Order: sequence, then C-alpha cells, then structure tokens
Amino acid sequence: MFTGIIEELGTVRHVAPGRLELAARTVLEGTKLGDSIAVNGVCLTVTHLATGGFTADVMPETLRRTGLGALRPGSRVNLERAMAADGRFGGHIVSGHIDGTGTVASLRREGNAVWVTISTPVELLAGIVEKGSIAIDGISLTVASVTDKDFAVSIIPHTGAQTTLLERKPGDTVNLETDIIGKYVAKLMGRPEQSSGGITMEFLARHGF
Repeated sequence: MFTGIIEELGTVRHVAPGRLELAARTVLEGTKLGDSIAVNGVCLTVTHLATGGFTADVMPETLRRTGLGALRPGSRVNLERAMAADGRFGGHIVSGHIDGTGTVASLRREGNAVWVTISTPVELLAGIVEKGSIAIDGISLTVASVTDKDFAVSIIPHTGAQTTLLERKPGDTVNLETDIIGKYVAKLMGRPEQSSGGITMEFLARHGF
C-alpha cells in the first residue's frame, strides 16, 4: 500500500520488452529484492538492485492499463516506496493498481497554484467526486471540480516542484487511481440485497444513514 506522497523523482535508464530500469536514490534506502515501488503510481516489484538504480518487470496487462508504455530513456517518473506499518499516512490509501488513464486537457495558472484539467472516460468519472481523493501518476491529490467529461485539481508550488505533473502538456497521458473506499462502496451498493448481506439505499435508510 502507498499514500501518494512522492518521495523522489527518478529517471528511466533503459526500456526493454517487459522491463524498466530506473535511476533513483532515496527509494533505494532499505529496499531489497521483491519490495514494491510505485512508478508513476504503478506498483512494481523490484527484481534487481544496482548502484543508483533498480529494475522492475512490467507485464502486458500493466502496459495496457497504464501509461508506462510511453516511457523512454530520460523520462522522469514519480517514485514512492510501499508504506511501512509504522509510517505516517500523509496522503490517502493508494493501492498502486491503476484503474485507467486520462488525458491532460489544460493547465491554467491561478495565483500561486496551477489548475490541471484531465479528460477521462465516463466509467472512471463515476468514481471521482469533488473534494474526494484521486491519485494522478501516483500523486495524492484533492479533486477540485468534476464535470461529465473531465475533472480538475489545483496544484500548489510544492507539489509542482516535487512531482512530474506540471511537466505534462495538453494531450499527455496520466495514470489514474480512484479512491479505493469509493470503489468498494459502489460495488456493494450495486449488489442486490440478499439474506446473506448486501448494502442498498433501503438498508442504509433502515439503519439510520
């Protein structure tokens, strides 16, 4: 599990079929083979450690569901180690399992912040709510607004400096992970109530919600 608080910006060293080699420093501290590191929000397993970097395998399903296939040598990526059991929960619950991708529609400055609007399929928008949490390329962010075709976040200077988000341009692809709690609630709400359980609007009303 991750929290969406980016620890450092890494750089892609080499791309090969089914494999990524990345340069990093901070996320290597205490890391061993088999550990998980989120790369642009995608949970990957460390398969090789080297001085100043690591290698991870990337399966075809991951490439289909994420934007990792667009990475090239020199690309900068957001990196975060899996959260330690005694770690601080600085962002929100992030699994590292990408739901799909979005496309950067626009970037607009407002005072000290930058609004980033992202277009995404309706099935993902269904799980995105205003003032809720969203992970964009692994970055824990608060949704500032939602329409029927896109959503927007407002980026403070610190987040802009510590992540790759403001390096994106209109048309670029970003990885999206919607709030996991919302996904489970939606799943349960959509299941017919049975004698063995199940949550419906009627069930919630009967119990005072």
